[in-house]
Amino acid sequence: MMRESPFPKLLKLAGFIDQISIWSGKMTAWLIFPLVIGLTYEVISRYVFKSPTIWAYDLAYMLYGTLFMLGAAFTLYKKGHIRTDIFYDQWTPKRQGWVDALLYLLFFFPGMIFFLIAGLDEAIHSWSLLEKSEVGAWRPPIYPFKTVIPLTAVLLIVQGVSEFLKSVYAAFKGEWP
Repeated sequence: MMRESPFPKLLKLAGFIDQISIWSGKMTAWLIFPLVIGLTYEVISRYVFKSPTIWAYDLAYMLYGTLFMLGAAFTLYKKGHIRTDIFYDQWTPKRQGWVDALLYLLFFFPGMIFFLIAGLDEAIHSWSLLEKSEVGAWRPPIYPFKTVIPLTAVLLIVQGVSEFLKSVYAAFKGEWP
């Protein structure tokens, strides 16, 4: 009796996870509109009407930070993060898969788990204080912004599982799915 290969199910799981990252990336991309509108309003207010706003700086760093952070899982899915390709591109898919799988286990997952724990601790603390920004005069609440940190870690860990599964596939099959 032949055992069925686990790879079709693992690749189906990876595909499902990829869809989560694609969806979160597309939803996050919509934040560019309030960011551009807010900054455009600030520029016109400041330079045309000589009446700068007190909220534009806070809006800009919170929205840009959220875009940057929540877009990280989508960037991982699209293989847009920095990597040293000088050797990697010369390797066979099998070797690439083994190296990637090993590096995900040794560095990526432990780092992301630390990022999640530290970010969750910071977000919980911020929510307990109903923390406000100390940077500008407007002093908006900052606890929702700090919640983005553990959310980013969760999205990266989930997408990391997909990338790990694809790496294991490449390691055993000698081709990328």
